[in-house]
Amino acid sequence: MKRKTIFLALSVLLLTSLACGVSGGGGDAPVAPSAAPQDSSSGGGNADTSASGFPITTDAYNVTDLGNGNLLYYTKMSQADVLKFYRDEYVSRGYTERALLTVVEDTVFSVVFDGDPSGKAVVIQSVDLGDGSSTVAISLQDV
Repeated sequence: MKRKTIFLALSVLLLTSLACGVSGGGGDAPVAPSAAPQDSSSGGGNADTSASGFPITTDAYNVTDLGNGNLLYYTKMSQADVLKFYRDEYVSRGYTERALLTVVEDTVFSVVFDGDPSGKAVVIQSVDLGDGSSTVAISLQDV
């Protein structure tokens, strides 16, 4: 029961993040990335790094720093590949996955990592949009 409550709370956070990201644009679909890459990461695995310091996939586009340790972006990678990317990236940085809070379904996942210097947990949630793209929301939370 507690796991369902946590999943519901994380889903609400993801939907809220999506609503905040969409409210300013008004466009029909996300714009594909240009040839210009994001800033490269100096540590960890083979990842780019957002302005807020979170690792992001190399094909990330419409990257939006929502402030207060929240980031939202789109990717064309599959859910399985995005999940593998974050597991590999955060484990290589010395973080620990909190398995009790990990939820993986066909079109959505939520995973939590401990080890951030802020003392907060890194929460990563992704939803397959059904059009070959997915949203990824990353946040620092007291979990």
